[in-house]
Amino acid sequence: MDILKQKFQKKAAELKAEVKEILREHGETVVENITLSQVYGGARNIQMMVWETSELDPMEGIRFRGYSIPELKKRLPKGPDGKEPLPEGLFWLMLVGEIPTEKEVHWLTEQWIQRCNIPEHVFKLLDLLPVTTHPMTQFIMGITALQSGSVFAHRYEDGMSKEEYWDAAYEDAMNLIARLPRLAAYIYRRSYHNGQHIAPNIHLDWGGNFAHMLGIPGSDFMNLIRLYLTIHADHEGGNASAHTVHLIGSTLSDPYLSFAGGMAALAGPLHGLANQEVIRWIFNMIDAIGTDRPTDDDIKEYVHTTIAAGKIVPGYGHAVLRKPDPRFIAQMEFAKQYIKDDPIVNVVWKIYELVPPILETMGKVKNPWPNVDAHSGALLVHYGMKEYDFYTVLFGVSRALGVMASTCWSRALGFPLERPKSMTTDWVKNFLAKTPKVASNS
Repeated sequence: MDILKQKFQKKAAELKAEVKEILREHGETVVENITLSQVYGGARNIQMMVWETSELDPMEGIRFRGYSIPELKKRLPKGPDGKEPLPEGLFWLMLVGEIPTEKEVHWLTEQWIQRCNIPEHVFKLLDLLPVTTHPMTQFIMGITALQSGSVFAHRYEDGMSKEEYWDAAYEDAMNLIARLPRLAAYIYRRSYHNGQHIAPNIHLDWGGNFAHMLGIPGSDFMNLIRLYLTIHADHEGGNASAHTVHLIGSTLSDPYLSFAGGMAALAGPLHGLANQEVIRWIFNMIDAIGTDRPTDDDIKEYVHTTIAAGKIVPGYGHAVLRKPDPRFIAQMEFAKQYIKDDPIVNVVWKIYELVPPILETMGKVKNPWPNVDAHSGALLVHYGMKEYDFYTVLFGVSRALGVMASTCWSRALGFPLERPKSMTTDWVKNFLAKTPKVASNS
């Protein structure tokens, strides 16, 4: 048994025993009452699932095992030049709750190199698709095709015990994460570079090798990918893609099928697809104004035009956060260090200054601040990745780190099939007819 698996097994056994005791003593404790607005509003803010790897605070933002993004940038082992954190270190942290050593991260990098080969049938399947097929569709199909090698599926069919579920899930998680950069890079080169593929470089780390296979040169781009993969990795369990992976996994579908379903959720315009919508909106604004150096008044006018047309300003507002997304700030700091004179980046910063006050005045959103999508596209465009449709695939590769770590925990703790109770509107009307009216706060 490998060193990371041994550590995870020990911690999972300890937490499983602790949760069992908590439920024995407090299983009937009411955690939170819910309102009809929450029932009809997408179950917003209802605490109804356990997600060990990260926690999202409305005011402080995301914390991975208690560490903020600025703390992780300081404490996680970094790439060869010592500038940006290695995503391998974050996966280790999310899985076992410990900041890894340089030696441990190097071991994990080697593990993923050894596991990164993709069966030929996956590439053949992708090559049957029109090159115009959306990259997320190709990504989901590629992940599903990889399922033929699922350790969990094969061992379940052979009759493994429940106590072994976590072990099989761990093997699938490690294999899937190892293969995703090569799968994503194959889709990118197939879709936008005439199928001129680039072989993996086994001497590079996970993020660095991904940047290499994408074919965009330079150590700075490698650093951007390392940072991107780290900050997009997890965002608690309630977001659509993470929750979908959790839900599908609760049926004991294997990690490949669970992750493919999560990627279908990520592909929605209200979720991961928003990153391509942001940069498209910015370039539409630049085209409409006629310059990539618009004035404040130019931007304000275009924002008002967008809102008057019944559209949103993409990249602004978040379901949970009530302050600027720390992931946006991390990307802003990267840009200030590497590319502060880029005109599109400067447009992003101007929008950051101008849009929140406009949205606050109009009362359009509860949180007028930028989320992670508001900045990522401008960075990618600077380094030459102008194919907006591919951005969500990058997001998906990163998101695998968090949801796969959480999948291991779900199987280790023996979480049951997720099955919330639904209701009809007739039931609600009958209930309200029998219930005293609640006084209005107005």
